[in-house]
Formats: sequence, C-alpha cells, structure tokens
Amino acid sequence: MKAPSAASSALPFLRWLRGYDRSQLAADARAGATVGVLLIPQSMAYAALAGLPPITGLYAALASLIVYALLGTSNYSSVAPVAIDSLLVAAAVAPLAGGDETRYVALAGLLAALTGALQLGAGALRLGALVSFISVPVISGFTTAAALTIAASQLKDLLGITGGGGSTNLLATLSGLVPRLGETKPLTLVVGVGAVGALLLLRRVAPRAPGPLIVVTAAALVVLLPGLSGNVAVLGEVPAGLPVPVLPSLALSDVQALLPSAAALALVSYLESISTATAFARRTRTRVNPNGELVAVGAANLAAGFVRGFSVAAGFSRGAVNFGAGARTPMSGVLAAALIAVALVTITPLLALMPKVALAAIIIVAVASLVDVRGAIAIARVRRSDLVALAATFLATLLLGAAQGLGVGVAVSLVVFLRQSVRPHFPELGRLPGTARFRNLDRHDDALTDPAVALFRLDAPLYFANSRSVADTITEATAERTALRAVVLDASSTPWIDYTGSEAISELDGELREAGVQLHLAAVRGPVADVLARAGYLERLRAEGRVHSDVAAAVAALGLDPDSPLRPGRDVRPR
Repeated sequence: MKAPSAASSALPFLRWLRGYDRSQLAADARAGATVGVLLIPQSMAYAALAGLPPITGLYAALASLIVYALLGTSNYSSVAPVAIDSLLVAAAVAPLAGGDETRYVALAGLLAALTGALQLGAGALRLGALVSFISVPVISGFTTAAALTIAASQLKDLLGITGGGGSTNLLATLSGLVPRLGETKPLTLVVGVGAVGALLLLRRVAPRAPGPLIVVTAAALVVLLPGLSGNVAVLGEVPAGLPVPVLPSLALSDVQALLPSAAALALVSYLESISTATAFARRTRTRVNPNGELVAVGAANLAAGFVRGFSVAAGFSRGAVNFGAGARTPMSGVLAAALIAVALVTITPLLALMPKVALAAIIIVAVASLVDVRGAIAIARVRRSDLVALAATFLATLLLGAAQGLGVGVAVSLVVFLRQSVRPHFPELGRLPGTARFRNLDRHDDALTDPAVALFRLDAPLYFANSRSVADTITEATAERTALRAVVLDASSTPWIDYTGSEAISELDGELREAGVQLHLAAVRGPVADVLARAGYLERLRAEGRVHSDVAAAVAALGLDPDSPLRPGRDVRPR
C-alpha cells in the first residue's frame, strides 16, 4: 500500500477529497442531513445538561463537526456535544460561575479550549496509546454511574419542577428533588412520559428515523394546542445568527481552577472518540490513527471553545446513525454542520418553542444505553479485582461526582495493576508424565518433581517493582529442601528485565551458591539476554554451563540420578 504523503498525514481530508465524486456526495448529503436533523435538538439538550443556554450546543456542534471532518481519521465519527462530557462541564463550571450566565458561558468556552489544548499537546507527543491505562471495568463503572446521574438530573424537567435537582452527584440531585415532588405538573409529566415512550418506540421500529426531531416537533405541537399553551415550559428566546469566534478569557485564576477538569475531559472525550472510531473501523475493516484522532478531537474542542461552545467528543449513537444513513467520507460532517448553520440563520424562532421536557426525554433515552449491566455481570464472573475497580468507580461517581469518580477509578486501577505487578504469577513446575513438558504444579497434580531440583517459571517482566518478591519466593520455597542442588528459572515468559532485575538475579545466585545450590537459566529471551550481557552476568553463567535453551535442556545438563522423575521416561514420583 502506498505510504501517505506528509501533507495528507497532517491534513487527512486530502486523502478522501482526492477523487471525491458525485455518488459519494449524494451518500454523504443523505447522511449529513440525517445527522444534522438529529443534532439540532440533541446538542441543545446537552447544552441544557451542561447548564448552558441551548444555543451554545448548536455553536459547539457547528464548529466541531467542520474541524473534525478536516482532521479526523474516521469516516463515520460525528464529533459534537455528548452527555457525559456535558455533565463534567456542569460539575466544573457551576461552582466558579456564581450564578452569572455570562461568566458561565465564558468559563465553559475556556474549559473546552483548555481540553483541546491538552489533547493537541498529547497528540503532538504521540500519547494516544496511553488511553489503554484506563481499564474496561473503570469505563463501565464510570459510564453507568454517569448515565444514572444524568438521568436523575433530568427528572425535574420531566416532572415540570422549576429549579433544584440539578446537582452533578446522584444523592444531592435526589435529595433536592424528592421534597418537591408535590410540585409535579401533571401535563408536563404526561408529555415527558409520552416523549420517552415515543423515542424508545422509534428506536425499535425505525432506527434510522430522526427520533429526537420527530418527538420535539410533536411535543411542541401538543403544547401549542388551545388550553395547553403556557402550561409546559419551553426554551424561550434563542438568538439568531452564526457564532462569532472569540478568544476565551485567559485569567490565570480561571485557568488554574479549570485545569484539573480539563484534564479529565481531555481523557474522557478522547476515550469516547477513539472507542467510537475503532468500533466502526473494525466493522468496515479500515484503520484509524490513535494520535491523529487525539489531534482531531483536540482541535474540535479548541474550535468549540472559540465559538462560545463547550467540550465535545464522538458519540457512538450519532456515529451509528451516520453509518446507517450511508456516509462515505467525513464530508457528511461538513454537510451536517451546514444544516445546523441554516437552522441558526432561519428557524431560531421555531427552536424557541421546543419544550424543555422533550429535551429531558432525549437525554434520558440517550443515556439509557450507557447503563452496562451485562458488562458488569461479565466482569464479576471473570475476575474479582476488576469487579472491585468497577464498583469503586461506580460508587465514587454516584456519590462524589463524575470527575472525582473517574479519578478514583484510575487510582484503583493503578493500585490493582501495581499489586499484580509486585506479586507476579511465578509457579513452580514439574514434568508431565510421558512427556518432556514442564507445567505448573498447582494445576497438574500428576506433575513429577525431584527433591534435588526446583523449577520455576516467571510469567512477567523482572524489574524494580517485583524483583525482590521473585527472589524471596525462590528463597522461601527452597529454604527447607535439604536435598536441593539446583534451581532452574524458566524465562520463556519473561519479555524484559531492567537493571534492578539483573541485580536481583546476581544476588540470588550468590545466596543460593552459599547454600550449595546452583542457579540455572532456561529459555532466555533476546531482550533479557541483552540486559544480562550488558550487566556482565550472562557470559559468566554461560561459561559455567548454566544457560540453556529450555527447561528440558537444563534438566538434562544437571546430571541427575538416572532414576530422577524429571528425566523423560521415568514416570514415577519420588518416595
């Protein structure tokens, strides 16, 4: 395959723009119109979730769609406002804004710009692969708890209750809402429940239909009926016209206050975006560039910040709509943005008639798919430590908030990782009867051993974090074996070693030698051999005949008694 030029690597749109034809344009136009129609009510709903004027959702979508189309590496991703990011925006900005809407909008724009700047910097440093440090259990626990928190925050609009119930953690939201349940407006509740039901029905029977637009339009018509007008809250005035780019305020105190939240948003929005892009790449057998995606999403966030928008990411459901509608290239995103631009110029008086309860219904239905009960059950079945990470993230997100929950999840994942790294899998081996294969004694009761030889296999790198525990394991396991004459370390599953690891082997060799026991190495991989050679240890071992191609060769070289169970053909256990 021809390597891409430097220009097309820096500007991915050059790849698909060359040879772009009418058939592609027609397909992209259909998909762009479908996504644009979906995005108009959806982005306004997510702006409301973020605590912002609904118009800012359209501004953010307009800018981010265009920028991602130029720089993104996925043909199907649709980068615009998403639910979880909107929740994080509200959690970060609300405490700083002090109820001042103008300052709230300015801080949200600054937060988006900071998020984008961090992502661009990480992309320039080629740190896209670092997202792998966030485990699936943490993601599952975070998204499930965030979805429940988001849904709870929309109950006030679903019930027609004015004010309250909009905190970014579940307990505070419910404690503010429950005492006011008596203020529920029956008509609003009926419209809301009907909107939720209609969205779920449309998703099932007509998944390609623009469900949010249909429901918002129907709800608006219902509340305009004689006798109902004024009884269901609507958005009210929506400014007309395209956004004017403006430099976000760069007050040092605001930057410092928002930087931790920007880091969390940078991580979450990239995680959402690369997951979405990768899912469609697998489906279409194409490839995405992780660092290219990081740069593209960062640029989209930066652009959103410069048009008084807020943080954005790729949404899987939007991507699915785009894919299902027949998108061929990122041009579909540009055309979706064009539709939003037309709406901003021509139909804002109609947008003002959108019922708030319909937007709440859109959000509730959208986040319902994020509740990952099936994934939690699978994780619980497979591994307990992963379930601990999931549960800790879930509870912290529910009780403390989204940003704090994500932080707890990452911290728990690191603790689990370090714990497993410090105590690696390090089984003692025996020979399987009738073979020259050596396997874990704990898993094979019939494996044969010899009191004169102890065989161990290290299934991990040997480095500063675990070298002491590995040496201690061998020392403790062999301390009471008076007949022991040799220890064989099978390094076939040890991919690398550091200086501390090489020193640990040298020290272990000395300790065993004092006890009259020889240390032998078997199946040493190239990277491990290189470090041991540079440490000046490998050549001495080789000169003494203590480095072997595999465990069987090591056993053969030890000069064991002819009746030793470790010798192939001697399939009896020692008495």
